[in-house]
Amino acid sequence: MDELEHLKTSLDDVFSPRGVAVVGVSAKKIGFAEIVVEALKSANHPAVFPVNPNYTEVLGLPCYASILDIKEPVDHVVVNIPASASLSLIDDCITKGVKSVHFFTAGFGESGMSGGAELEKQLLDKARSGGLRIIGPNCIGLYVPKSRLHFALRVPLDSGPIGFLSQSGGHAQNLPEFSQLRGLRYSKVISYGNGLDINESELFDYFRVDDETELIAAYIEGVKDGQRFIESLGRAASRKPVIIYKGGKTEAGQRAAKGHTASMTSSIAAFEALCKQKNAIWVKSIEEMIDILVAFRFVKSVPSGFNVGLFGSGGGPSVLAGDEMEEENLCLPEFSDEAKNELKKVLPVPGSIFINPLDTPNLTTPEAIKAALNVLGKQSEIDMLVYHLGFHPIGNWGNGLYSSQQYLDTIISIFNDNIKTYGKPILMALRPPQDLHSIKEFLIVQEAFIKAGFPVFHSMRHLARAMNRMVTWNNFNSPNR
Repeated sequence: MDELEHLKTSLDDVFSPRGVAVVGVSAKKIGFAEIVVEALKSANHPAVFPVNPNYTEVLGLPCYASILDIKEPVDHVVVNIPASASLSLIDDCITKGVKSVHFFTAGFGESGMSGGAELEKQLLDKARSGGLRIIGPNCIGLYVPKSRLHFALRVPLDSGPIGFLSQSGGHAQNLPEFSQLRGLRYSKVISYGNGLDINESELFDYFRVDDETELIAAYIEGVKDGQRFIESLGRAASRKPVIIYKGGKTEAGQRAAKGHTASMTSSIAAFEALCKQKNAIWVKSIEEMIDILVAFRFVKSVPSGFNVGLFGSGGGPSVLAGDEMEEENLCLPEFSDEAKNELKKVLPVPGSIFINPLDTPNLTTPEAIKAALNVLGKQSEIDMLVYHLGFHPIGNWGNGLYSSQQYLDTIISIFNDNIKTYGKPILMALRPPQDLHSIKEFLIVQEAFIKAGFPVFHSMRHLARAMNRMVTWNNFNSPNR
């Protein structure tokens, strides 16, 4: 064990700072440091301190010549000054009693410049001797809604159950921003860049036991300690869902990763095999990560099987939906003769399909949806129910009906009653329309279902892939396995 280990500030303290100083902020330009100050102000953080000896005021706040001039406590420092000035800044931070320092600053080991790696080593040695933690270098740091700690203006101010660790600053911002309309919220997000001090292995161990984190997402380009990573990933994935997006899958991507965060990437085949062994969910894009997080966040009861009862409106789209689901390893077993006969008694027969998928012209009306669910919900061979709107009546075709509050309240009530009766999750595939007017109505519909706790996906293939991964993870971790 490192002889200085006992001096380390805990990650709980890192994620909940009182005072935050932003060093290198300017009154004459808008860059990362200035955006951080504005983001902290918009989040109503109670103690934000710009630091730059050239100004007395920045963005409406008093500006200090140095960290040591601030009379109030400072727990966290965001650094946007040249790498060459980092060592003297660390000395000031230790004197001030700072707990963590985030280096947005690049120009360390990842740069390949002469002395960059040695500067990193000196920086780490100083930080460890002073008991403070380093985030980065070369990253955008912390986003913790509960602590009112923000690094961007477009991310949600409210918190949720997802912890996200990311070597990339761009992905650290994009995941919360891109997923907010899908209902996802975050407990803690950390962009850790080069991982000089706080790295992916420590963060997996932290999120594994963090009571505010139920789901763990990660963007990783490479790791510095392979054995430690394998162990920490295994511990985390055995306790909570872990969804990993691995950067550097191609030769070009690996070169970019080396220049981005000084990461030595492993072969993608080895990484995929490791994820499978440890039951971590490996994804190929941020969009796929969002879909899987939506499934884990909103599916009310996780099915143990892969059999789907698919129903909706539109013959061609129903056929396509069936193909896409089976291509993603979900199954659409043919309905029993008894179920078919029951459905034909309550739904129109001409122009309809009654085999699975179920498609009738009126399956956009509350009456037909309720009738179909009452039959499908009690079929023992069905594990989950999926509703789709093939021709997308939301928008011009629907003339505002499907985004009306009365319609939405009725459908949501029907879904909830069916789940209470039969205990099977109901999922929705709503393909976004392509015109501005319809998109506005689509977003109203999506928001209503998300607020009611239903998972919404933007394509049948994405829904199927997410559910396949979710059921596989759940069965692997089942106590009856």
